Amino acid sequence: MFESLSDKLKKTLKNLRGQGKLTPEHVDLALREIRMALLEADVNYKVAKDFVESVRAKAEGQDVWQDLKPHEQVVKIVYDELSELMGGTSSRLVFTRQTPNVVMIVGLQGSGKTTSTGKISRWLADNQERKPLLVSVDVYRPAAREQLRVVGAAVGINVYQDKETNDPITLVRGAMKHAVEVGYDTLMIDTAGRLHIDDDLMVELEQIKAETKPIEVLFVADAMTGQDAVRSAEVFHERIGITGVVLTKMDGDARGGAALSIKQVIGQPVKFVGVGEKYDAIEPFYPDRIAQRILGMGDVLSLIEEVQGKISEEEAQAQLAKMTRNQFTLEDFRSQLGQFKKLGSMSKLMKMLPEQMTGGMQLSDEQSAEVDVQMKRTEAIIGSMTRQEREDHKVLDASRKTRVAKGSGSTIHDVNQLLRQYEQMKKMMAQMNRGGMFGGLGKKMMGGLAGGLGGMLGNGGGMGGLGGLLGNGGGSEDFDNGYDETKDSLSKKLKKKKRHKKKR
Repeated sequence: MFESLSDKLKKTLKNLRGQGKLTPEHVDLALREIRMALLEADVNYKVAKDFVESVRAKAEGQDVWQDLKPHEQVVKIVYDELSELMGGTSSRLVFTRQTPNVVMIVGLQGSGKTTSTGKISRWLADNQERKPLLVSVDVYRPAAREQLRVVGAAVGINVYQDKETNDPITLVRGAMKHAVEVGYDTLMIDTAGRLHIDDDLMVELEQIKAETKPIEVLFVADAMTGQDAVRSAEVFHERIGITGVVLTKMDGDARGGAALSIKQVIGQPVKFVGVGEKYDAIEPFYPDRIAQRILGMGDVLSLIEEVQGKISEEEAQAQLAKMTRNQFTLEDFRSQLGQFKKLGSMSKLMKMLPEQMTGGMQLSDEQSAEVDVQMKRTEAIIGSMTRQEREDHKVLDASRKTRVAKGSGSTIHDVNQLLRQYEQMKKMMAQMNRGGMFGGLGKKMMGGLAGGLGGMLGNGGGMGGLGGLLGNGGGSEDFDNGYDETKDSLSKKLKKKKRHKKKR
């Protein structure tokens, strides 16, 4: 998401570089391109117009900052306005001391309300130490209440059920009473949806809101529907009074217009975004961080939070100690890959890194999938080794490599390649230890991330970076141990012909 908008904005702002002084003509041309980029991203036309005028007013009336170049000033202004457009800062759910705090989830049918209810409840339990209870009042859609029960079981959150009634008001009254008796501090109500907005739906939601007095009414919208989602949110807000928006399918190929427009149109912020199908694939919406991603500044804070939440700190410290003592084994390598996989796809991680670090390189979905295949193959090869072989790779002779290759469904070439990459990584770790983690080599490794990935994906590049660890990085070292990889191959035959010519 935002890829097309991001590319156009970065290209427009890049064209301003090299200008010693920005003239009104330069600003007009850039703003025209920015406006077109916003409209192509399906941003509401009034929002796009107001955005451009706001940027123009600040760009033309801005005092020159001595420490920023002219094009950098425009980037700063666009970043500030993008952040403000989407809400400024993150808006978390606000809870009170009453029990239970009620959160209503509303929206049209098919927008992802039930799944989002489960995801948000799990996020609240994990990150805000809440004790949620779920209840479905969708008595119209077949198996809707059963669906919430299944979702609740998957995320480990209890669901209130009363099979004796099909009345939404009776259900919410029973759920609130149960929450008080058992000690749940949060009640999440998954309401019914319709294929389109109708008066019966609105009246029912108004009754539920009057009965439960929710602290939050979250409207769930499918980001793929663009401005249709914004218009639906507008109607719900007029009738019900929503306090925030949850955008689903933000990991898809939606253009991003809903996320950029909805705050300005209805006056309520986006609070959560769904970024995948898994039940932990939901994130708080940080406008400033999204603006950084769009402008190629990366999102290091989100990456740090992701790492802290999914990577074992004790294990990371233990591996770091092994690296400094040059005792990093293939078993540690496999463990490191397992932790890396928890962070999600490579393309997602690349988008969180600043362009200065990745060299402006981005991975397509196909390339990201190829990285995943490489990682699985690497894990399979190491998993086919004995404990002795994982602890000391030098014992791997030709016969052992043949066994490992067969056991992992790979080739001996793949096994040799993995060993080359592992040996290169050990050398780099030793050099980093001698020169300091943040010395010259450390910077080269960070800057070489894109080159390594390129090497892995067949686009050149050298050792360095993640590419050297996962893919076709290659080096001068040879780990044949008596095995001739080129036997009976075309390259072997060509070498024989050259030798015969020399003898003649």
